[in-house]
Amino acid sequence: MTPDFLVGLLAEPDRLRVAAALVLGARTAGDVAAATGLDDRRVENGLRRLRTAGLVVTDGSGLRLREELFKEATLVEQANRVAEDPFVRGGRLVKLPAQRGRRRAVLERLSTAFEPGRRYPEREVAEVLGRWCEGGEVDHVTVRRYLVDEGLLSRAEGVYWRSGGPVEV
Repeated sequence: MTPDFLVGLLAEPDRLRVAAALVLGARTAGDVAAATGLDDRRVENGLRRLRTAGLVVTDGSGLRLREELFKEATLVEQANRVAEDPFVRGGRLVKLPAQRGRRRAVLERLSTAFEPGRRYPEREVAEVLGRWCEGGEVDHVTVRRYLVDEGLLSRAEGVYWRSGGPVEV
């Protein structure tokens, strides 16, 4: 998803209210209606559009806004703004440099896909890195191993967390 698409999706006031209610903890359509003051029809219309776009999913706890898509869209946008890079193009990892210093710089850039302080199950790490590696020469397992070896991600009992790399203040 691009930032423009996300902004356009939330530019309609009812959908923005529905998304805000989900971020603040609403887990059912009734919760959303109570939090927003919207009638059931408007809530369902907003939810339908957000689900169709992939921004809202239903998991074990009910409705959930996929907040991680905002971070990913921002990262893709940032990557697209960077001057032509032989290793990362269009938000995708094309290949890893052989030289350790250059490889470290690319890995630091990839590490920003993970939020500091958040724990990630292995499946989610594989999904995030899989999107970065799609169409490139390097597989996500190799990138994950390098991120751990470089101290940018840490792992214990199948759970990963960001332990290094640049942090925006």
